Amino acid sequence: MHNKSERIQNIIVPIIAVILGFVLGGLIMLGFGFNPMEGYGQMFKTAFLNPLTGEVNPRNIGEIFVSAAPLIFTALGFSIANTAGFFNIGLSGQALCGWVTSIWIALSMPDAPRFVVLLVAIVAGVLSGAIAGAIPGFLRAFFGTSEVIVTIMMNYILLHIGNHIVNNVMSPKIIQSKGMTVAINKSASLQTPWLAALTNNSRLNLGIFFAIIALVVVWFVMKKTTLGYEIRAVGLNPYASEYAGMSSKRTIIVSMVISGALAGMGGVVLGLGTFENFTSQSSSLAIGFDGMAVSLLGNGSSLGIFAAALLFSVLQLGGQGMQVVGIPSELVNIDIAIIIFFVGISFVIRYILAKFTGKKSATVKVEKDSKPNEESQEGGTI
Repeated sequence: MHNKSERIQNIIVPIIAVILGFVLGGLIMLGFGFNPMEGYGQMFKTAFLNPLTGEVNPRNIGEIFVSAAPLIFTALGFSIANTAGFFNIGLSGQALCGWVTSIWIALSMPDAPRFVVLLVAIVAGVLSGAIAGAIPGFLRAFFGTSEVIVTIMMNYILLHIGNHIVNNVMSPKIIQSKGMTVAINKSASLQTPWLAALTNNSRLNLGIFFAIIALVVVWFVMKKTTLGYEIRAVGLNPYASEYAGMSSKRTIIVSMVISGALAGMGGVVLGLGTFENFTSQSSSLAIGFDGMAVSLLGNGSSLGIFAAALLFSVLQLGGQGMQVVGIPSELVNIDIAIIIFFVGISFVIRYILAKFTGKKSATVKVEKDSKPNEESQEGGTI
């Protein structure tokens, strides 16, 4: 009964956080003199409907899934590290590794068959993200360094390394202009003609299918395998895990490697699927930090992460249309920040819910416990 109640709360609390985020965001719009109903209405119209015909727009829906796919990978990466008891703030840098590496490999194999170039580029991108995740994991496991500080620092290191590679290391043959590569061949792209035709020439690509597969695989690994059990056990109590015969150091490194690999795959999807080239970046990739928020909102579960990634994509895409009614799209970022805030203080929501749902059951329990135990009075055992 307790587990069932906890599962229900895990579903209700994020929903309440989203509702409160929209309500408070609407009040902020109202405070600045905007009509929140008009703003939210325009946001969802932009996200789903054709502005000319008012019908469902397949292109926009395709773009929602385009934005959601990399977020799912970075959210899964954060979720695994968080389950093991660590905050992987380096998702942006790890995703950037996957993006740079996959594009570099794809441009270096222009004549290779589609299956070969995609396989090599994807594997290389995932491995580069895994290596970037392994470094803070190794330092934490053997030297006790804070993974938060190390991963934050590595975001900047990897950002500048990526820019250095595209500006000074890559062959001039694959450079279009300063800090920008040429587009990859269609044989190396995750975009396909049938998905483009299905969604009115959106950038929807195979990345969303890889993301769904990753959701299922991660759920299976974390819930049904020994490795998943060890990651969860180390996250709960590393000392007890060591006493039980588990290697906390190995589990720390493995969890960070998996986390980095998933983030790297997010960068691969961003490169081979969304943009099809690489451009030097002036700041850390947003999908890293947004992925953390998606994971927190989805409570780390596969279904929750999928739903939260779609919600974030709808907010980001639809927010661009709020300018039609004179509302700055930045207010959408305020909504997202407020939602994250309420997720962060979910214990307050849980406490309030407990007041309404748990008070009666607690009273019953007290009354039951206060009754004399007839069997114990007779000397029997329960």
